[in-house]
Amino acid sequence: MENRSFISGLKAGSSIAIGYFPVALTFGLLAKTAGLSLLEATAMSIFVYAGAAQYITLSLLTAGVSPLLIVINTFIVNIRHFLMTASLNEKMQPDAKWKKAIYAFGITDESFTVLATQKGGKLKTVYAAGVIIIAYASWVVFTAVGHLIGANLPAFLQAAMSIALYAMFIGLLIPSVKGNRKVLSLALIAAIINSFFYFTGLLSTGWAILVSTLASAIFIEIISSKRGKA
Repeated sequence: MENRSFISGLKAGSSIAIGYFPVALTFGLLAKTAGLSLLEATAMSIFVYAGAAQYITLSLLTAGVSPLLIVINTFIVNIRHFLMTASLNEKMQPDAKWKKAIYAFGITDESFTVLATQKGGKLKTVYAAGVIIIAYASWVVFTAVGHLIGANLPAFLQAAMSIALYAMFIGLLIPSVKGNRKVLSLALIAAIINSFFYFTGLLSTGWAILVSTLASAIFIEIISSKRGKA
Protein backbone atom coordinates (compact mmCIF):
# COMPACT_ATOMS: atom_id res chain seq x y z
CA MET A 1 0.00 0.00 0.00
CA GLU A 2 2.80 2.40 0.92
CA ASN A 3 4.70 1.51 -2.25
CA ARG A 4 1.61 2.16 -4.37
CA SER A 5 1.15 5.60 -2.80
CA PHE A 6 4.80 6.43 -3.38
CA ILE A 7 4.65 5.35 -7.03
CA SER A 8 1.44 7.35 -7.49
CA GLY A 9 3.28 10.35 -6.08
CA LEU A 10 6.15 9.82 -8.51
CA LYS A 11 3.69 9.72 -11.40
CA ALA A 12 1.92 12.87 -10.21
CA GLY A 13 5.24 14.68 -9.81
CA SER A 14 6.65 13.60 -13.18
CA SER A 15 4.94 16.53 -14.93
CA ILE A 16 6.73 18.90 -12.54
CA ALA A 17 10.04 17.16 -13.22
CA ILE A 18 9.56 17.62 -16.97
CA GLY A 19 8.62 21.26 -16.49
CA TYR A 20 11.71 21.88 -14.35
CA PHE A 21 14.01 20.52 -17.06
CA PRO A 22 14.43 23.73 -19.15
CA VAL A 23 14.32 26.10 -16.15
CA ALA A 24 16.92 24.20 -14.11
CA LEU A 25 19.06 23.72 -17.21
CA THR A 26 19.02 27.46 -17.84
CA PHE A 27 19.81 28.19 -14.20
CA GLY A 28 22.84 25.91 -14.30
CA LEU A 29 24.05 27.54 -17.49
CA LEU A 30 23.59 31.07 -16.09
CA ALA A 31 25.24 30.05 -12.82
CA LYS A 32 28.31 29.08 -14.83
CA THR A 33 28.38 32.44 -16.64
CA ALA A 34 27.92 34.20 -13.27
CA GLY A 35 31.13 32.59 -12.03
CA LEU A 36 29.78 29.80 -9.83
CA SER A 37 31.55 26.47 -9.85
CA LEU A 38 29.72 23.22 -10.60
CA LEU A 39 29.75 22.40 -6.88
CA GLU A 40 28.43 25.84 -5.87
CA ALA A 41 25.63 25.87 -8.46
CA THR A 42 24.53 22.34 -7.61
CA ALA A 43 24.75 23.03 -3.86
CA MET A 44 22.49 26.05 -4.29
CA SER A 45 19.85 23.88 -5.93
CA ILE A 46 20.28 21.21 -3.25
CA PHE A 47 20.00 23.52 -0.22
CA VAL A 48 17.92 26.45 -1.49
CA TYR A 49 15.66 24.71 -4.03
CA ALA A 50 13.73 27.82 -5.02
CA GLY A 51 13.74 28.81 -8.67
CA ALA A 52 12.92 32.52 -8.52
CA ALA A 53 15.08 33.06 -5.43
CA GLN A 54 18.04 31.32 -7.07
CA TYR A 55 17.76 33.48 -10.17
CA ILE A 56 17.60 36.61 -8.01
CA THR A 57 20.64 35.37 -6.09
CA LEU A 58 22.61 35.13 -9.34
CA SER A 59 21.87 38.75 -10.18
CA LEU A 60 22.78 39.84 -6.63
CA LEU A 61 26.02 37.87 -6.68
CA THR A 62 26.92 39.45 -10.01
CA ALA A 63 26.23 42.89 -8.49
CA GLY A 64 28.51 42.10 -5.53
CA VAL A 65 25.75 42.25 -2.90
CA SER A 66 26.66 41.09 0.62
CA PRO A 67 25.68 37.54 1.66
CA LEU A 68 23.44 38.86 4.46
CA LEU A 69 21.31 40.86 2.02
CA ILE A 70 21.08 37.88 -0.33
CA VAL A 71 19.76 35.75 2.55
CA ILE A 72 17.22 38.43 3.54
CA ASN A 73 16.03 38.87 -0.05
CA THR A 74 15.68 35.10 -0.43
CA PHE A 75 13.61 34.99 2.77
CA ILE A 76 11.30 37.74 1.51
CA VAL A 77 10.81 36.07 -1.87
CA ASN A 78 10.07 32.69 -0.26
CA ILE A 79 7.96 33.88 2.68
CA ARG A 80 4.84 32.62 0.88
CA HIS A 81 6.01 29.08 1.63
CA PHE A 82 4.94 29.52 5.26
CA LEU A 83 1.36 29.94 4.09
CA MET A 84 1.55 27.11 1.55
CA THR A 85 2.92 24.55 4.00
CA ALA A 86 0.47 25.61 6.72
CA SER A 87 -2.41 25.17 4.29
CA LEU A 88 -1.07 21.84 3.04
CA ASN A 89 -0.67 20.55 6.59
CA GLU A 90 -4.46 20.53 6.92
CA LYS A 91 -4.70 18.17 3.94
CA MET A 92 -2.00 15.74 5.04
CA GLN A 93 -2.43 12.74 7.32
CA PRO A 94 -0.98 13.15 10.83
CA ASP A 95 2.66 12.11 10.95
CA ALA A 96 5.93 12.68 12.81
CA LYS A 97 7.11 16.31 12.85
CA TRP A 98 10.51 15.42 11.40
CA LYS A 99 8.80 13.86 8.38
CA LYS A 100 6.66 16.96 7.93
CA ALA A 101 9.78 19.13 8.14
CA ILE A 102 11.42 17.14 5.34
CA TYR A 103 8.56 17.33 2.88
CA ALA A 104 7.90 20.97 3.85
CA PHE A 105 11.40 21.77 2.56
CA GLY A 106 10.46 20.24 -0.78
CA ILE A 107 7.29 22.29 -1.26
CA THR A 108 7.39 24.61 -4.27
CA ASP A 109 4.61 26.43 -6.09
CA GLU A 110 4.26 23.48 -8.46
CA SER A 111 4.37 20.66 -5.91
CA PHE A 112 1.96 22.57 -3.67
CA THR A 113 -0.49 22.86 -6.56
CA VAL A 114 -0.29 19.15 -7.33
CA LEU A 115 -0.77 18.13 -3.69
CA ALA A 116 -3.40 20.72 -2.78
CA THR A 117 -5.62 19.86 -5.74
CA GLN A 118 -5.75 16.12 -5.03
CA LYS A 119 -9.27 15.01 -4.24
CA GLY A 120 -10.57 12.55 -1.71
CA GLY A 121 -9.46 12.29 1.90
CA LYS A 122 -6.14 13.01 3.57
CA LEU A 123 -2.89 12.63 1.65
CA LYS A 124 -0.22 10.21 2.85
CA THR A 125 3.32 11.33 3.56
CA VAL A 126 4.73 8.76 1.15
CA TYR A 127 2.59 10.18 -1.65
CA ALA A 128 3.91 13.69 -0.96
CA ALA A 129 7.42 12.23 -0.82
CA GLY A 130 6.97 10.74 -4.30
CA VAL A 131 5.82 14.06 -5.76
CA ILE A 132 8.63 16.00 -4.11
CA ILE A 133 11.51 13.56 -4.70
CA ILE A 134 11.11 13.35 -8.47
CA ALA A 135 10.68 17.13 -8.80
CA TYR A 136 13.65 17.83 -6.50
CA ALA A 137 15.87 15.33 -8.32
CA SER A 138 15.01 16.91 -11.66
CA TRP A 139 15.88 20.39 -10.42
CA VAL A 140 19.23 19.36 -8.93
CA VAL A 141 20.33 17.06 -11.76
CA PHE A 142 19.49 19.49 -14.57
CA THR A 143 21.17 22.34 -12.71
CA ALA A 144 24.39 20.33 -12.88
CA VAL A 145 23.78 19.40 -16.52
CA GLY A 146 23.18 23.04 -17.42
CA HIS A 147 26.42 24.07 -15.73
CA LEU A 148 28.35 21.40 -17.61
CA ILE A 149 26.82 22.56 -20.91
CA GLY A 150 27.72 26.16 -20.05
CA ALA A 151 31.30 25.17 -19.34
CA ASN A 152 31.62 23.85 -22.88
CA LEU A 153 30.21 26.94 -24.58
CA PRO A 154 32.58 29.39 -26.31
CA ALA A 155 33.68 32.29 -24.09
CA PHE A 156 31.75 34.90 -26.09
CA LEU A 157 28.52 32.91 -25.71
CA GLN A 158 29.07 32.54 -21.97
CA ALA A 159 29.44 36.31 -21.69
CA ALA A 160 26.32 36.91 -23.80
CA MET A 161 24.28 34.56 -21.61
CA SER A 162 24.25 37.18 -18.84
CA ILE A 163 21.52 38.92 -20.84
CA ALA A 164 19.44 35.74 -20.65
CA LEU A 165 19.12 36.23 -16.89
CA TYR A 166 16.99 39.33 -17.42
CA ALA A 167 15.00 37.58 -20.15
CA MET A 168 14.29 34.78 -17.68
CA PHE A 169 12.94 37.26 -15.12
CA ILE A 170 10.59 38.66 -17.75
CA GLY A 171 9.55 35.13 -18.71
CA LEU A 172 8.73 34.36 -15.07
CA LEU A 173 6.81 37.61 -14.63
CA ILE A 174 4.61 37.69 -17.73
CA PRO A 175 2.49 34.58 -16.95
CA SER A 176 1.80 35.96 -13.47
CA VAL A 177 0.65 39.41 -14.60
CA LYS A 178 -1.67 38.18 -17.37
CA GLY A 179 -5.20 38.92 -16.27
CA ASN A 180 -4.06 39.89 -12.76
CA ARG A 181 -4.02 43.66 -12.22
CA LYS A 182 -2.82 43.29 -8.65
CA VAL A 183 0.35 41.44 -9.63
CA LEU A 184 0.95 43.87 -12.51
CA SER A 185 0.59 46.86 -10.17
CA LEU A 186 2.89 45.19 -7.65
CA ALA A 187 5.58 44.65 -10.28
CA LEU A 188 5.31 48.17 -11.73
CA ILE A 189 5.45 49.93 -8.36
CA ALA A 190 8.40 47.81 -7.24
CA ALA A 191 10.19 48.61 -10.51
CA ILE A 192 9.56 52.36 -10.08
CA ILE A 193 10.81 52.39 -6.50
CA ASN A 194 13.86 50.29 -7.36
CA SER A 195 14.64 52.56 -10.34
CA PHE A 196 14.48 55.58 -8.03
CA PHE A 197 17.02 54.06 -5.68
CA TYR A 198 19.19 52.96 -8.61
CA PHE A 199 19.40 56.37 -10.29
CA THR A 200 19.72 58.35 -7.06
CA GLY A 201 22.22 55.96 -5.50
CA LEU A 202 20.51 56.24 -2.11
CA LEU A 203 20.63 52.48 -1.54
CA SER A 204 22.85 49.66 -2.71
CA THR A 205 21.45 47.06 -5.12
CA GLY A 206 20.54 44.53 -2.42
CA TRP A 207 18.83 47.04 -0.13
CA ALA A 208 17.06 48.68 -3.09
CA ILE A 209 15.51 45.36 -4.14
CA LEU A 210 14.54 44.52 -0.56
CA VAL A 211 12.97 47.91 0.21
CA SER A 212 11.17 48.21 -3.14
CA THR A 213 9.70 44.71 -2.78
CA LEU A 214 8.42 45.30 0.75
CA ALA A 215 7.19 48.84 0.03
CA SER A 216 5.32 47.74 -3.08
CA ALA A 217 3.68 44.78 -1.30
CA ILE A 218 2.62 46.92 1.68
CA PHE A 219 1.26 49.68 -0.58
CA ILE A 220 -0.77 47.26 -2.73
CA GLU A 221 -2.20 45.49 0.33
CA ILE A 222 -3.24 48.81 1.90
CA ILE A 223 -5.00 49.85 -1.33
CA SER A 224 -6.66 46.44 -1.65
CA SER A 225 -7.92 46.45 1.93
CA LYS A 226 -9.36 49.95 1.54
CA ARG A 227 -11.16 48.94 -1.65
CA GLY A 228 -12.52 45.85 0.11
CA LYS A 229 -14.01 47.98 2.88
CA ALA A 230 -15.47 50.52 0.45
